[in-house]
Amino acid sequence: MRLFGRVQRVLFRDSATRYGRKLGLSGYTRNLPDDSLEIVAEGQKAKVDALFEWAKRGPLFARVDRFEFDEVQIEKPMEGFEIKYE
Repeated sequence: MRLFGRVQRVLFRDSATRYGRKLGLSGYTRNLPDDSLEIVAEGQKAKVDALFEWAKRGPLFARVDRFEFDEVQIEKPMEGFEIKYE
C-alpha cells in the first residue's frame, strides 16, 4: 500500500508498525523520497485488510489524501514487522 498526503513526520511509520505487530503480521513501513509512505504486509488476509483499513485514516495528525494498492510477490517470507530507513 502506498499512501499520499500528510503521511511523513506524523508518527505514521511507528503507528503502522506497532499495529502490524499487534495483528501478528510481517512486513515493513518506509518513507519514500516523494513524501509518500509505503506499507508492505503479509499474513492472514483479514488482518492485512484490517491494517490497510486503519492506514486509510492513519494516526491523529496524519491526513491521507489518496492511496494505492499493489499486490507484490514476496520471494521469501518476511519475519517481524519493522521500519525501514533507506
